[in-house]
Amino acid sequence: MGNRDNPTFPRLHDSFIYHIAVCRVLTYLMPRQLRLILIIMNYTDYSGDAVGLLKRLIEVPSLSRSEDRAADVMEDALKEWGMACRREGNNVWVTDEAFDDGRPTLLLNAHIDTVKPVDSWTRNPFDPQVEGDRLYGLGSNDCGGGLVTLLQVFRIMAGRRRSYNMVYLASAEEEVSGASGISMVLPMLPRIDVAIVGEPTRMQPAVAEKGLMVLDVTARGKSGHAARGEGVNAIYEALDDLCWMRGYRFEKVSRFLGPTQMNVTVINAGTQHNVVPDRCTMVVDVRTNELYTNEEVYDIVRTHLKSDVTARSFRLHSSGISESHPLVRRCVELGMTPFGSPTLSDQALMPFDSLKIGPGDSARSHSADEYICLSEIEEAIDTYVRMLDGLDLRASDV
Repeated sequence: MGNRDNPTFPRLHDSFIYHIAVCRVLTYLMPRQLRLILIIMNYTDYSGDAVGLLKRLIEVPSLSRSEDRAADVMEDALKEWGMACRREGNNVWVTDEAFDDGRPTLLLNAHIDTVKPVDSWTRNPFDPQVEGDRLYGLGSNDCGGGLVTLLQVFRIMAGRRRSYNMVYLASAEEEVSGASGISMVLPMLPRIDVAIVGEPTRMQPAVAEKGLMVLDVTARGKSGHAARGEGVNAIYEALDDLCWMRGYRFEKVSRFLGPTQMNVTVINAGTQHNVVPDRCTMVVDVRTNELYTNEEVYDIVRTHLKSDVTARSFRLHSSGISESHPLVRRCVELGMTPFGSPTLSDQALMPFDSLKIGPGDSARSHSADEYICLSEIEEAIDTYVRMLDGLDLRASDV
């Protein structure tokens, strides 16, 4: 006790003394029990860091294309934990120090941007409030939970022997599939073999994700006076195409995502009641399963329609990972159930295998009073580590 009162002797932190005392007691336990308890204690420290970082992120508005302050928070956190990070725009990433070009590389990815808070919030969306097991705040569930837990997992696994490299990426503009998000950064990263995307899935593995393609369809006619029965009505010209789109069924049906779906969601034609319309435009929402590329679906639609068809973009592809992939096999071994996700993520922009799995529930995303459970963060760290510890990505036969 005298040494503690001596100003020349470093004063030990109470938590450090506590841990030393506990460890002395634990030495009398069985080796396996000791290991498990020490792991729990260790992960509790990491989960505390994760929650602390998430609170800092919630306090900073980070709407898509305006994530600079959130990127600052992430950059500061990485530096605080001794990581040499890089930044491009509002994307921040770090590569593990033991990187070896001869090994496969795993990307741990989640996004820092959020949607605009809806008007029905009953609390301040930028004030992180803990009530019981829940942490409330905009972006807490989508996908702050995955963002901060994957970072802690990177810290944990960086200190363990692995047969693969790791890259951690906090990306921007995911909610709008923006050009200054992950698609801008991927060419700057090392070659990636597979990714884990930390979107909220209740820590179940989404092995497939629907893609998105929007089509602009234009039927053409000839204008004329309605009273004289002149012209060619573009609305009538569109009817056959509308009927085909309503009734067509794509042949390839996914086990996890079902069929590719096509819906006409907007129709516009005509200028006034007495003019036969010469133009009828339609907007078609197409959700592709992992068995089709957007280009393949576009060709099928264009071949069957007499109207003009233009795709706004082909870039948001569906994605899928084989059930025989080592990551998926490990999930199944741990008792998880693979499923297909209907919601879009940055997986659509990844030209390599990817698995969507993260804490939280997709049903809470983009909703008022969004929250994530603290227990979900703790359990996610443990689950991710069990997924990755001893994983051999070179065993993939896909």
